[in-house]
Amino acid sequence: QVQLVESGGGLVQAGGSLRLSCAASGRTFSTGALGWFRQAPGKEREFVAAITFRGAFGATYYEDSVKGRFTISRDSAKNTMYLQMNSLKPEDTAIYYCAAKIKPTPPVRDPRRYDYWGQGTQVTVSS
Repeated sequence: QVQLVESGGGLVQAGGSLRLSCAASGRTFSTGALGWFRQAPGKEREFVAAITFRGAFGATYYEDSVKGRFTISRDSAKNTMYLQMNSLKPEDTAIYYCAAKIKPTPPVRDPRRYDYWGQGTQVTVSS
């Protein structure tokens, strides 16, 4: 049984940082992509970042509003993905979900392409 478990969420002041982790079990991911999505109250789930398994470090993709502030990475040995979030803003407040897609086909930004999802972790940024 495949499980994705997020951790690292919490309450932080604007300008602060958080590091989210997503630990996978039940399957070793080596193809496709791993992604982070978020959902704020009353809004649809939106893409945040993704990383593929192309090459040694993978290709990374970011939603425009987080470019330069968030960094996605993965540790294949630990079957774990991370999202380093710096310079957090109140508008980053949401439940953050990690997800995994098996097929190495685009697009990585479409949540419907992902096969497995974590339960989510709350990130709250106060002003």
